[in-house]
Amino acid sequence: MRHLITTIAALVVPLILALPAGAFETRAASAFVIDQTTGTVLLNKNADQMLPPASMSKMMTLYITFEALRDGRLVLDEKLPVSKHAMAYGGSTMFLDTTDRITVEDLIRGIIVLSGNDACAVIAEALSPDGTEAGFARFMTQRAQQLGMTNSTFSNSNGWPQAGHRMSMRDLALLANRVITDFPSFYPLFSEREFKFDGRAPQNTRNRNPLLSLGIGADGLKTGHTQEAGYGLVGSAKQRGRRVIFVISGLQSAQARAEEAESIVNWAFRQFAVKPVAKAGTSVATADVWMGRDQKVQLVPMEDVSMLMPVTTGVKVVAEVIYNGPITAPIEKDQQIAELVITPPSLPETRIPLVAANDVPAGGFMSRVGTVAQMLIAQLNEPPSAPADQGS
Repeated sequence: MRHLITTIAALVVPLILALPAGAFETRAASAFVIDQTTGTVLLNKNADQMLPPASMSKMMTLYITFEALRDGRLVLDEKLPVSKHAMAYGGSTMFLDTTDRITVEDLIRGIIVLSGNDACAVIAEALSPDGTEAGFARFMTQRAQQLGMTNSTFSNSNGWPQAGHRMSMRDLALLANRVITDFPSFYPLFSEREFKFDGRAPQNTRNRNPLLSLGIGADGLKTGHTQEAGYGLVGSAKQRGRRVIFVISGLQSAQARAEEAESIVNWAFRQFAVKPVAKAGTSVATADVWMGRDQKVQLVPMEDVSMLMPVTTGVKVVAEVIYNGPITAPIEKDQQIAELVITPPSLPETRIPLVAANDVPAGGFMSRVGTVAQMLIAQLNEPPSAPADQGS
């Protein structure tokens, strides 16, 4: 049974908060923006389409590297050899050769800051189940599936154009969130703006992330560009306790990527804000009780509830309380028996569990007789239904 709550004065703050924030019209061919703090999706444009991710897929190699460091299978000052295969990569590189033995820490910085294709291959061969980059790519695909990245398949470690190397923007955002959440000690490396490795590549020393120097809270994560993929960026920024993660792909130039990324960050922080909705233990609604000592029970949230809302005002948000009722007694305090469903304009719905504010024991004999009698009277007072058409 669905119960519509048209008056929500019982909530701690009135939900008269929202006109739809103008939907962001991105120039990116595909994009995904999520407020990490609340898990609210702010923008979805072709986010589940499998596309060439270019160097943004290096984040998967980095994630697996961080796992190996955590598990003790690698150490930061360990030096790894460079194979002919790794040295042969073009594009963005650290200019490694087979005479080098490079520390894991330098390789990580080379991947993040310099986008080194060769550095990825060195790491890949060290961690591969069969010692090859192809074997590592197969492991990348398997690990991605385990992490819930169902629209990702890898053919190499670095995003070099190759058949079958694909990721969705949603998967890249999921991966960014895992990097930030699972490896907070390594995450500051993504905000490093310059890495002068051994002085051998003066033309490739600066991080290509265009947001890091703008003072808008940006602190990661990875750019990407190939002719097929266009210009892309997996970015994240934090302002006033809120973190936003975004992925864009298919831009036509580095300048367009920079402009689009900055616009998305400003839009996400300026057009939305976290608002308090209800306090723990505060009655939101009542539910009907069957065969209980009391005929109703108060519904309350277990925890304080806040939601991301558009900042402009003028439209009243209507909340809906949903439960299967009447609810048969006995009912225990803190037993979940309902949900408060709130759908802000232009945002996905949020479902908040509601629990019983107090115990409702089963009623005595007279209470039960009275309840049954009330139900019978109600049924007798219902108008007769029209007879079904029997046909001819």
